[in-house]
Amino acid sequence: MSAATEVAPVQQRGHAAAAAWRAVAEWLGLLFQILLRIIRGTPSSWAQLLSFVGLRHPLLPVAAQAQPSPEVAFVQLPSEAPVNASPPPLRRLTVVLDLDETLVSAYESSSLSATVRTQAVEAGLHCFDMECTSSEKDAEGRQRVNRVTVFERPGLHEFLQRTSEFADLVLFTAGLEGYAKPLVDRIDAHNRFIHRLYRPSTVTTEYREHVKDLSCLSKDFRRIVLVDNNPYSFLLQPLNGIPCLTFLAGQPVDDQLMGTIFPLLKHLSLQEDVRPALYETFHMPEWFQRQGIPQVEQAV
Repeated sequence: MSAATEVAPVQQRGHAAAAAWRAVAEWLGLLFQILLRIIRGTPSSWAQLLSFVGLRHPLLPVAAQAQPSPEVAFVQLPSEAPVNASPPPLRRLTVVLDLDETLVSAYESSSLSATVRTQAVEAGLHCFDMECTSSEKDAEGRQRVNRVTVFERPGLHEFLQRTSEFADLVLFTAGLEGYAKPLVDRIDAHNRFIHRLYRPSTVTTEYREHVKDLSCLSKDFRRIVLVDNNPYSFLLQPLNGIPCLTFLAGQPVDDQLMGTIFPLLKHLSLQEDVRPALYETFHMPEWFQRQGIPQVEQAV
């Protein structure tokens, strides 16, 4: 065998050894990179290493496994009102109105002075005549009918119309129904009074008769007022009373309804409780004490 023939196998073995060393170096380089990633905390390195050594998901951390997302059940939490939420609207004010010498002034037509009537009409008062049933009977036992002249207080119809826009109106008179009902039918053609009370609805106390007890209308006195020219009418609820000046045909110049009572009622309609404002305005409990009537216990 020649020398050239012997050299060829040796060279082939050298090339094979070099290739083997290069493969080993590449494997070592890969392992070194994977170890670096593990040291640096790269999550994917675990998967690559375990995949390299032939292991799979059962040994992977739970967080690394591709798990289906569980369904989340959301619980509706109670909502809280915004800080700037508006307060609930106030209940409508109840305005209880007296009739005689508060809304109107009535006279028996036969006893009315012609001079008073003329002066009142010339001053601008509106008046009308009407017939009403009397509580008395004539000699033959028949119900007596009286003829009455009624003067309306200035601003009456505007007062009823505008007040009914924000309040429930109730008529409460100590007059008898036979007289008061046809009169109210005339002045309240638009049925703005939601309720009418007559003399039988009043009560008698040890100090006065025909007292108007507001408890027959409501047990809650925060949003109810009584307008009356007779302050004894609200003896039982002095903190709910609004005394007004007496209206007479002989004093035709008058602006009580629209000039004084209406603005006060409008103000009270915005109050949650009318009693503190009325106490500060009229001090009615002290007024009754000055008349010798003990103060009625009523919480403000």
